[in-house]
Amino acid sequence: MLPRPVLEQAREELLDWHGSGMSVMEMSHRGKEFLSIAEQAEADLRELLAIPDNYRVLFLQGGATSQFAMVPLNLLRGKQQADYINTGAWSKKAIAEAGRYCEVNVAASAEDSRFTTIPAFESWQLNPDAAYVHYTPNETIGGVEFHRVPDIGDVPLVADMSSTILSRPIDVSRYGVIYAGAQKNIGPAGLTVVIVRDDLIGDTLAGTPSMYDYKLHADNGSMLNTPPTYAWYLAGLVFGWLQQQGGLGVMAEINRRKSGELYAAIAGSGFYNSPVDVDCQSWMNVPFTLADAGLDSEFLAQAKTAGLLNLKGHRSVGGMRASIYNAMPEAGVAALIGFMGEFERTHG
Repeated sequence: MLPRPVLEQAREELLDWHGSGMSVMEMSHRGKEFLSIAEQAEADLRELLAIPDNYRVLFLQGGATSQFAMVPLNLLRGKQQADYINTGAWSKKAIAEAGRYCEVNVAASAEDSRFTTIPAFESWQLNPDAAYVHYTPNETIGGVEFHRVPDIGDVPLVADMSSTILSRPIDVSRYGVIYAGAQKNIGPAGLTVVIVRDDLIGDTLAGTPSMYDYKLHADNGSMLNTPPTYAWYLAGLVFGWLQQQGGLGVMAEINRRKSGELYAAIAGSGFYNSPVDVDCQSWMNVPFTLADAGLDSEFLAQAKTAGLLNLKGHRSVGGMRASIYNAMPEAGVAALIGFMGEFERTHG
């Protein structure tokens, strides 16, 4: 979901951006007009996340899935091993791809719990010779989220933040690399944001394609090839909208409140259930099941009629899933809670 004010601004600027006579979609990516858009977007993102000066911000393509390969190609730096924490479907995909380039040590896994919890940090079997430690702070499918940053010492920490970035303040200096597909909290699909520490670029694995080299992207201002200009522009509008809301501290309070109210409604019901351990329930993705799975289709049909869309859980876990990213207003969560209460009253 995109913020309505962002969509309205994009509509107003669609045919003629700031008197330029061009739509952003028609601009040269190297023209002064688009360069000003790109520079402002990066400046606003740096301000929102308080990104230190020794980090580069890249606006790339290929989704987070490309980062599953780009991370080992850029960060192994002569080492042969990397640590991965397996907390769900996206962790597993990252692990499988990294295995093409290095020896992957799965330092902790929640697979035995069917990904309903996060392994206690004390149980992690970290490899002191690992080039980096990779984890997924929020798993969209299972609805499991880390609510603290793992303390792994001096080894670079890599995070796939596709579904949690910008939902709250983070300390970027705790990470070597942060990457995020845009289509959850940043903007439309087609853009991927990478935040990488300076000392981790410039020593890629032999044979790395140019398009997978962080340094080449950094040296070319994320314009090694023609970037997804319109997606970059919309991301910039979202960054501006977040600043207008008061920044990420304000967004954190709103997101905590939205998810808390939904989890409370689930916990207070005898009809709905959250499969995720309470201490790692996601702010962004709330999976839940009905007491009678035979009612799932009726629930979804009535929800659609009520204007509540995309509630079907992932096919691998079933049930329902409410994704309540930044742009979902509190009124939307209240509407869902009200619908759930009425459905329970009539079907429970």
